[in-house]
Amino acid sequence: MASEIQMPEPVCLIENKKGKGLVVQPEALQLLSEITQPMVVVAIAGPYRSGKSYLLNWLAGQRRGFSLGSSVQAHTKGIWMWCVPHPCKPGHTLVLLDTEGLGDTEKGDTENDTWIFVLAVLLSSTLIYNSKGTIDQQAMDNLHYVLKLSECVQVKTAPEEAGEEEAGAEQAGEQEAGHEQPGLDRRALFFSTFVWAVRDFTLQLEVDGKEISEDEYLENALKLKDGSSQEAQSYNRLRECIRQLFPERKCFVFDQPARKKDLPRLEELPDDMLDPEFQQQVERFCSYIGQNCPPKTIPGGREITGSRLGTLAENYVEAIRSGAVPCLESAVLALAQIENSAALKEAVDLYQRQMEQRLPTETTQELLELHARCEEEAMQLFMERAFEESRERFRAELTVQLKALKEHFCIRNERASHEKCTATLQELFQDLDRRINDRIYSVLGGYQLFQKDQKALVEQYWELPGKGVKADAALRDFLQERESTGRKILKDDLEITLALTVSCLSFVGCIALKIKR
Repeated sequence: MASEIQMPEPVCLIENKKGKGLVVQPEALQLLSEITQPMVVVAIAGPYRSGKSYLLNWLAGQRRGFSLGSSVQAHTKGIWMWCVPHPCKPGHTLVLLDTEGLGDTEKGDTENDTWIFVLAVLLSSTLIYNSKGTIDQQAMDNLHYVLKLSECVQVKTAPEEAGEEEAGAEQAGEQEAGHEQPGLDRRALFFSTFVWAVRDFTLQLEVDGKEISEDEYLENALKLKDGSSQEAQSYNRLRECIRQLFPERKCFVFDQPARKKDLPRLEELPDDMLDPEFQQQVERFCSYIGQNCPPKTIPGGREITGSRLGTLAENYVEAIRSGAVPCLESAVLALAQIENSAALKEAVDLYQRQMEQRLPTETTQELLELHARCEEEAMQLFMERAFEESRERFRAELTVQLKALKEHFCIRNERASHEKCTATLQELFQDLDRRINDRIYSVLGGYQLFQKDQKALVEQYWELPGKGVKADAALRDFLQERESTGRKILKDDLEITLALTVSCLSFVGCIALKIKR
């Protein structure tokens, strides 16, 4: 439920401190782990002091949230996160990621800027690149971080590092991706859709006197030069990279939001003090983001939830901190390992619950049929939940565990049957035991009466349903334990009979003696 999202303000997802580098924050991971909905992840990147945070606050439907700052210094450090109910997609969470401004002269660390940009691309389903002025050559040069994606991100592990399972997953992925456009960079499957937001735009949207759309403005800026000269290659390189890595592109231009003197207090300005044209532009922008930006997925169409987003963030940051190049398929495989382990446990738990609820069975055959049904339900649950990557290995493990559990339940079924039958017999024989204690059978012919009553109880026992596979054994064991009681009643009966016989003989002898006299 969207109402379950409780994040009144942004939190730091990835801290960026001098001397410590990039660190994923445990508090943010805990918050993410509580969100089980699919996530639409919108990240914004761009030069520092270009108004990124203000634009994200509009997307959140708030005027305050991400801190704006009011000086020429870069304000946001690292990557901050704000999870809010999605305004257009019920059952989804909108995750807004505000990134540290690029090109901060005080920081002077271009490599750090590159990693911030890379993480924004890898974690989002939609990347907003925010810049000021126009899309000219300078603006394109400032987006050189896209070129770094080729160097800083690899799709898969090196062949010598990949095992058979990863190779099989890769082959399956390539087969599944058979519908891709020819020449499409495989990284585009992992990357986000791209929105260029041009702030403080003052030009007319027209070419050769003809009005053009914002999207046409962007595509004109991305047009390639003809020829194979060094100049043309240099000009085309970044543009080709953007076109390949971000096949889905959109552009918005914005007027300045308010008068220059009011800009330092944008958070406090009421709507009537904002530029009306800007308000229309930003509302159209928010509407597009809300209605068109897709949920974050990984290849295969799996949607990302909170815990999965946290796992991806941890994997990517760990690779960066270790000096390695983030590997997209390795991150997905690591995520798959976690998800498939959880799916395996959930399937095993389902099997156990279903089996325990229906024990004991009347026959071994019924148990085997019950096992088959529960196994099928557990396997179906696993296949619905599991990721394709490493799925076969986990399915084989599930088969092994269910087989072991079947043997366990065979033993439990016998034990449960024996225990149930024993308890049933004890309850049935309570009245008989009370009569024994009251010496009801300590009479002449008591043993025959005892046998008759016990036989009636045994017949009653056999008429009861649900005794299970150990009905015979439990009865046999129960009666064997009572044999001494039966022998005692028989002994008492014989002694009483003998005593009566002796008494009768004595009496007869006395009568005969008197007659003789």
